[in-house]
Amino acid sequence: MRVMIIRHGKVLHDWKKWCTSAEFDEQCALYDKAPIDKTSVDTVNDDIQKVYISTLDRTRQTAEKIFGDDDFERTSALNEVPLRSAFDTGIRMPLWFWNVLGRLQWFTGCKRQPEIRKQTINRAKQFMDSIIDNDDYAIVTHGFFMHTLIKMMKKEGFMADKNRVGYRNGEVITLIRE
Repeated sequence: MRVMIIRHGKVLHDWKKWCTSAEFDEQCALYDKAPIDKTSVDTVNDDIQKVYISTLDRTRQTAEKIFGDDDFERTSALNEVPLRSAFDTGIRMPLWFWNVLGRLQWFTGCKRQPEIRKQTINRAKQFMDSIIDNDDYAIVTHGFFMHTLIKMMKKEGFMADKNRVGYRNGEVITLIRE
């Protein structure tokens, strides 16, 4: 069984470098609605039986660029791990501050975040369990969620062709299980 995991294309969104908590939350929502730069994605010449995408539009746009207009299987199980401001304030903080603190809250299980690490792991495991059979698949998903999904797949005996800390937009990682 072979699974291609693809990070969505580069999103055409200019993040504000300094934000209040409300502005950061608004920026996250705008990012989720922004289109992708289709030149940031390469086509893939491969015979894939099924393509799974998240419900966020940037994965559909990426899948169409790679595989053409096709009947993709949309599922919220592949959505990016949602992020919101770590606390409420009218003081502007740097973008990196909001991102780091929000992800730390996700990791430690802080209920301020819409989803915590344990929930992300369960979501990835449930998705993986639902697709495991002998077919080859492509999955178009999101950078932060990819780490959890790939880790789950490795626990199930898959071997990845790349091991990285970060995955570029449009990058393809192939996992194989004999």
